[in-house]
Amino acid sequence: MSRQLTAKEKRTIRFAAAGVALYLVLFYGSALFSSFGAGHGAYDEAVREARDLRNVLKPYPSRIETVSNMMARFQMDPASLKRASLVADANAAIQKTAGSCGVTFGPIRETPGRSSAKEAGSIQFDGSGQIPGVMAFLHQLDSVGYPVVVDSIQLNPEQGRPGGLHVNFTVVVFDFDAWKTKEEQPHA
Repeated sequence: MSRQLTAKEKRTIRFAAAGVALYLVLFYGSALFSSFGAGHGAYDEAVREARDLRNVLKPYPSRIETVSNMMARFQMDPASLKRASLVADANAAIQKTAGSCGVTFGPIRETPGRSSAKEAGSIQFDGSGQIPGVMAFLHQLDSVGYPVVVDSIQLNPEQGRPGGLHVNFTVVVFDFDAWKTKEEQPHA
């Protein structure tokens, strides 16, 4: 049979329970608190990494928009360019543009590019046409679809032909693969 506890015994049990609770809090509370702290520290680290990643990715939408605008403006898709025939294809595109503007070419010379200047090659053109046609051709040269830059140009009046120009210019064709940094190069 169970007997009733006296008030003194109840008070002793309460003091003992409080003492055991205090003992557990003092000796095991710090371990429990540090485990909560470690979890919170891991959460803070994850939040910091997410913020850093967001900051890294933030400029990419504007870069994508800029590259897309440039590809549309220059009518060029770098992914479709073939390195083996880049100079020959650029030559054909330039001749096609010149023909549409009424400029005719004589001798055309292709030379290999300087690897130190990150060039695929250069093309030297010698031709003639009417002034408006030559100017239109030079204006359209940036939209031939290939990475070309006019290196030098010489314009002379054509003898015996009023309004005619003799044009001699050199175009450099850039090599996109050479301009990529080591991290951007595809892994084979």
